[in-house]
Amino acid sequence: MFAALELRDADTGSAGPCRQILATLPDWFGIPEANDAYVAVADAHRCTIASIDGLDVGITTVVHHGSYAAEIHLMAVVPTHHRSGIGSAMLQHIERDLAARGVEFLQVKTLSSAHPDEGYARTRAFYLSYGFRPLEEFPTLWDPDNPALQLIKTVG
Repeated sequence: MFAALELRDADTGSAGPCRQILATLPDWFGIPEANDAYVAVADAHRCTIASIDGLDVGITTVVHHGSYAAEIHLMAVVPTHHRSGIGSAMLQHIERDLAARGVEFLQVKTLSSAHPDEGYARTRAFYLSYGFRPLEEFPTLWDPDNPALQLIKTVG
């Protein structure tokens, strides 16, 4: 973890940092239309942004589904800072915030293991290591070439 890591929350208005961070991750976020949708959600929903020495290096967007459930709609960390604790710090921060708001369940969707991708295998391992459990696979939610896996955990 970086000594200068700062986390800040924004209820709306995070389009700029989102677009900047996604641009560094073409292997994960390489579809322009999908990126535009992620940016729109970041602009309209609560985000946690991670910065090091004033430079935005990570973002997590959370969408609420009622009073008791929320979803990590997007978590992204610039590649030069992968495996440095930034994703963990954002996730722990978000879980504390959700628990304080009475949220009981947190979900995330990511690429299913039905699509062999080393980067997304690490993504799934990250979420599993934080207590997320596979709930359901959606072979065509995004499209047949990108099967989705929904993972869920209790908050707190």
